[in-house]
Amino acid sequence: MRKLVHYIAATLDGFIAGPDGADPTGPNGFWPISTDYIEHLVAEYPETLPVQARQALSVTAEGTHFDTVLEGRRSYEIGLAAGITNAYPHLRHLVFSRTLTESPDAAVDLVADDPVATVRELKQQEGKDIWLLGGAELAGSLYAEIDTLILKIGPVTVGDGIPMFSRKAAFDPRTWALEDHTVLQSGAVILTYSRAND
Repeated sequence: MRKLVHYIAATLDGFIAGPDGADPTGPNGFWPISTDYIEHLVAEYPETLPVQARQALSVTAEGTHFDTVLEGRRSYEIGLAAGITNAYPHLRHLVFSRTLTESPDAAVDLVADDPVATVRELKQQEGKDIWLLGGAELAGSLYAEIDTLILKIGPVTVGDGIPMFSRKAAFDPRTWALEDHTVLQSGAVILTYSRAND
């Protein structure tokens, strides 16, 4: 069965974006993008690089982890504001929204249905794992469905911002087993956890 993988970058203090929700890797972003961090993504998770990064880095690798990406409307609109209608044309791209009525890109599927029911259906289909990109609202609604956490922890704190899971997520403690870890010289750490049997 396919797994839902929350593959996400977070600060040391657990935030995925600043209070304004802007792209932390953008022109005025706070995310430290080091050479070894980029090299790790290219080597291990090339399918998670957005199309403009893949083109700039001449990345053509299909990737071995994911063939589907799930994104919330607010995260998707960051790309739209930059003129990018589909940052992941090499993946099946689903955007969850009850307010967008027409997709700006023919290859991006808008989903107004319950995210949990949609993910359960996706898990039953053939294919690679499903990448939960974010944001916090969607991750919060899918909290109980996440099978694997891959956290790219940057050597930075911000004090306040958008947490990994929406503050609306239910209090539901879960135990995770560390499966793998990579420590980069720049200070970033990539931690892979699988959900322990609850």
